[in-house]
Amino acid sequence: MSYTKFVAALVRANSGKVRNIRISTGRCRSTVASTKRREEKDQQVDGCSVVAAVPVELISESKNVKNKKLNNIHIDFDNTEEAYKSKDNIELLRSLLVFKLCTIDVLVDKNKELIALSRKVFGQWMFEKLMKLTFYGQFVAGEDHNSIKPLIQKNQAFGVGAVLDYSVEEDLTQEEAEKKEMDACVSEAEKGSPGADHREKKYKAHRQFGDRRGGVTSARTYFYADESKCDNQMETFINCIKASGGASANGFSAIKMTALGRPQFLLQFSEVLVKWRHFFNFLAAQQGKSEMMVLEQKLELEQLKESLTKMGVGAKDDIENWITGEKLGLSGAIDLLDWNGLINDTTAISNLLMVPNLAKGHLEPLLNKFTAEEERQMKRMLQRLDVLAKHAMENGVRLMVDAEQTYFQPAISRLTLEMQRKFNTEKPIIFNTYQCYLKEAYDNVTMDVELSRREGWYFGAKLVRGAYMYQERDRAKEIGYEDPINPDYEATNRMYHKCLEYVLEEIEHSRKANIMVATHNEDTVKYTLEKMNEMGLLPTENKVYFGQLLGMCDQISFPLGQAGFPVYKYVPYGPVNEVIPYLSRRAQENRGFMKGSQRERSLLWTELKRRVLGGQIFYKPVY
Repeated sequence: MSYTKFVAALVRANSGKVRNIRISTGRCRSTVASTKRREEKDQQVDGCSVVAAVPVELISESKNVKNKKLNNIHIDFDNTEEAYKSKDNIELLRSLLVFKLCTIDVLVDKNKELIALSRKVFGQWMFEKLMKLTFYGQFVAGEDHNSIKPLIQKNQAFGVGAVLDYSVEEDLTQEEAEKKEMDACVSEAEKGSPGADHREKKYKAHRQFGDRRGGVTSARTYFYADESKCDNQMETFINCIKASGGASANGFSAIKMTALGRPQFLLQFSEVLVKWRHFFNFLAAQQGKSEMMVLEQKLELEQLKESLTKMGVGAKDDIENWITGEKLGLSGAIDLLDWNGLINDTTAISNLLMVPNLAKGHLEPLLNKFTAEEERQMKRMLQRLDVLAKHAMENGVRLMVDAEQTYFQPAISRLTLEMQRKFNTEKPIIFNTYQCYLKEAYDNVTMDVELSRREGWYFGAKLVRGAYMYQERDRAKEIGYEDPINPDYEATNRMYHKCLEYVLEEIEHSRKANIMVATHNEDTVKYTLEKMNEMGLLPTENKVYFGQLLGMCDQISFPLGQAGFPVYKYVPYGPVNEVIPYLSRRAQENRGFMKGSQRERSLLWTELKRRVLGGQIFYKPVY
């Protein structure tokens, strides 16, 4: 008896209400995990030394040969001549001006009002000129995919690639944003019978946090309007992919999943995934394995059968047939990856959103009913993702799926993983993003790496610290669920380095994993270089990438690029008036960044003085 039939039978037997339930069969997976226990290490990052490149010793690039001596690779991040070789003196002065303005609180806090006033006083033409001479010129590459090409080509000449990011955003009021969010995240069933469904508080829409821009300075936000708007945004992403393919080799293009469909589905699918994981954790605790690392928790089959039988989930013979039919547990145990395989995104969407009810001992729908239009909306989101992935393959571009809020992220990560399974068979095309300020970041990384290892596809990841910390903490406290964020910045640093080290070890082991170290933290970059030296991972292998935002931290990006490392700038573009929300966020982000450290401004002044004293008053980059 297949699992599909088994589930339908057990639900009919237990509830007598739900019909035609089907959970699609998962792919056959090995149940032998190849991961080893890794103890968390407290990493000290502040003391990493940086010296000029000199011949020293490092571990061989061969993962099988140890203690072979080669040349260490070191980068001098204090060498301003190398860091700013691509900038003329006017660009250096602009950077100094913009960074100084970002430290003035009244300008940052009142930036929207000042922008509106500037438009009235100077007129539209002069306003745009002033913006291009200051904030727009610093942080945005141009107005369209043609105007950005000179900057991309110049950066490439100095070893720095591009992650294209069309950064046009709606300029909504808070009230408008809240209304759009509530309309898009609440199903018809919930509107008709509020509180009738047994939903977790975290995965329900709350008007107080409907404006997802609140407290967020480093990520753009999309609000759902209708399906035609999602189609338009998909076309924008396609144009961005084509522009990336036409402007540079081996480029990236960034997308956000909330731009591609009704976020109601992301909320609901996230809740399903989390509840199934909680069910696995419940069964693991019954077998005394709750303290083990996530991939070492293996449910012994005989105990699992007994537990499910006692819960009334089904007869022991039916459970036996289910496991045999799924080809799970051939080694006598089932781990979390096998368990996750029971949920497949090709299933009919309304049947996919089934959750285990521990009290009643059966599966039940997350919602009482779905409308036909809701079902179509969910399917269209998956179809748009597929279209974008195919365009990325055709244009030789890697697709970077950005991370979002934790109540959307389980679904976003799972759908990204399904894209990786399909498109990362020969090389990494699809990259997922992992936010290391999350307590569960390491578990998420290790599980996805292990799945890629078992199934043989290329793992692609971008590591970031995270963009939604204040919003996430406020929401958890107000609504009443566990804070998902690490307790402090140092804990986040340790988590970042722990995840990074794990992926680097996987690269060392198989050369099939790829990672982008997306950070403005110089110590983290130094730490990565140190680990690469220890493991013998050479920059020319193109397995470890680095990423920073355009207009920020050039003293990191350009020395890396000129030393042969694959390094990328996130390159936003769009018309001046339509990227104002993006520029507003850049000003806010840079306020904290510049107040916390004077390093970048100090390096800019050092280089400008060096040029003036050296007679390079009219310096122009040569490339």
